[in-house]
Amino acid sequence: YFRTDYAAARAQGIKCGAYHFFSTRTPGAKQARHFLKYSTFRKGDLPPVLDVERKPKTQTTEEFKESVLTWLRLVERHYGVKPIIYTYYKFKMAYLSDSVFDAYPYWIAHYYVDKVEYKGKWKFWQHTDCGRLPGIKGYVDFDIYNGSYYDLLRLTIGNQDDEEDDSWYD
Repeated sequence: YFRTDYAAARAQGIKCGAYHFFSTRTPGAKQARHFLKYSTFRKGDLPPVLDVERKPKTQTTEEFKESVLTWLRLVERHYGVKPIIYTYYKFKMAYLSDSVFDAYPYWIAHYYVDKVEYKGKWKFWQHTDCGRLPGIKGYVDFDIYNGSYYDLLRLTIGNQDDEEDDSWYD
């Protein structure tokens, strides 16, 4: 339903995007090529999101980090925007705490708490997976954006003024 839902959401003025769930069975480069083949983004869309929640048992932590970085760099090179890393805060601390990952915006999943326990910089906080909204059957995720609407617009594809400017974290 992605193409239909994407078109309908954009028609309503909703900021759109897409994410990729990082597989433990396929190298990061192959996953990035697959994502790039099937994803299309336009100016004003949210950056691509990499959902990283598991480390392969068959890889060392260093091999895993390199595979994640490969995906991030290939997708960034293609779209000209830093992808967002979606993960839960304990996984971030265990496997993605190297400073090289700090260049990427974070979407932290931390459910059923009053505030984010993760102490680093983050752009989105997914605080529940059982929200309810009128017109939607079933549960939906609820997220909070950590910034102004202007900052959100600057985060979108084609609207980042300066790659080195990290004021969008403020």
